[in-house]
Amino acid sequence: MREAVDTPGFLPMERFQQLLDLLSQSGYRCVAPQVKDSALLFETIEHINALPRGIEQTQAPGHYRLQQTDSPRHFSWANGPQALKPLTFAPRENLWYSEVTADGGLRFREAPTETEPLAVIGVRSCDLAALKLQEQHFQGGQVDPYFLARRQRLFLVAISCTHPADTCFCAATGDGPEVRNDFDISLYETDRGYFVSAGSINGEKIVQRLSLETGDPKAFSQARKEVADSAARQSRQLPGENLQHSLFTNLDHPRWQEVAERCLSCGNCTQVCPTCFCHSENDVPDVSGVKTGHERQWDSCFSPGHSYLHGITLRQETSQRYRQWLTHKFGSWHEQYGRSGCVGCGRCIAWCPVGIDPTEELAAICSPSTGKAD
Repeated sequence: MREAVDTPGFLPMERFQQLLDLLSQSGYRCVAPQVKDSALLFETIEHINALPRGIEQTQAPGHYRLQQTDSPRHFSWANGPQALKPLTFAPRENLWYSEVTADGGLRFREAPTETEPLAVIGVRSCDLAALKLQEQHFQGGQVDPYFLARRQRLFLVAISCTHPADTCFCAATGDGPEVRNDFDISLYETDRGYFVSAGSINGEKIVQRLSLETGDPKAFSQARKEVADSAARQSRQLPGENLQHSLFTNLDHPRWQEVAERCLSCGNCTQVCPTCFCHSENDVPDVSGVKTGHERQWDSCFSPGHSYLHGITLRQETSQRYRQWLTHKFGSWHEQYGRSGCVGCGRCIAWCPVGIDPTEELAAICSPSTGKAD
C-alpha cells in the first residue's frame, strides 16, 4: 500500500519560466536537457522554449532515437547519453602546472578550481544515485578538491520518471524511477504542470518564491501512479543483489570469451556510465617550452594502457577487459562502497555499438548452473 504523503504545491506549465528566472537571479547558470546532435544533452538554458517539449525516445541495445510528439510535457523520456558525471568529474582537466623560472628553476602551482554555481534541471533518480557513489569515491578518504568544488556549486532540480526506456532497469537496482532524496527541488510532471517539493534549505528558498497553486491530491496521486507504473514496465532484471561471489567463482566461464567476440573494446559503456571514475594522468608540455600542464582525463578499463604495468599490458585480451569491468562494477564495488556500481540507467546497453546487454551477460554467468547469486 502506498504511503500517505502531503500534496506538494503545483506549478502550472506556463509558470515554469519563473523557476528558471529565480535560479538565475540567485546566481546560478541553468542547464537542462536539450536536443543536440539527435540526442538529449545538458546545455545552458534561459527560456522554457529550449526544453524538449513533446520529445519522446526509443532505446534498445545499440539503438537510440528521438521522436517528436504532440505531448505538452518536457520530460517524457528516460535519459540521454550524458549524466551528471561530466559536470562534477570533468572529462579532461589540468590539475597543476610547472613553469621554468627566470633563474632556470621550476615553479609548481595548482590549477584553479571552478566555482560557478550551476543549477541542473531534469535530473533523474538513477543519476542522483550515481552522484552519491561518485561522492563516496571522490570525497571519501583523501578529498578531491576539483570534484568537491563542482559538487558544492550544484543545485539539483530532479524529476521522477514516467517514460522508461526499454533499456532501463533502475527498479531492479533500487535506484528509481521515483526521486526520493539527495535533491534540492523535486518535480512530478503532468500534462498541466508540476508538483514541486523542496529537499534542501537552498531548495526551500526557491520554492517559497514560486507562485504555486494548491495541489490537487487526486492529481498528485495519479502523478505518482504514473511513476509506479513506469517501474512496473521495466522488463530487465539482475540475477541477484550482490553478485560478487557468483562472478568471482566464474572467472573462467566460457561466456567471457563469447562476449569478447562481439565486444569492440571501444569503451563506450564506461564513457556513458554515470559511476565509472577511471582516469589517466599525463604531462602536456606547452608549445612555449617553459610550461607543462599535468592533466587527467577519463580512461577506461577497456583501453590497453589501463592495465599497463612495468612494460606489460596485463589484460591483453578483450575477454579479460570485459571481465574486469563487469566483476568490478557488479562485484568488488560491494567491498569498496557497500553496493553495486550500477544504478540501472541502461546507457551502456543503448550506446554499445554492437548492443551488448550486461544484464544478459550477468544472467548467463551467474545462473544457478554456474554459481548461485547472493
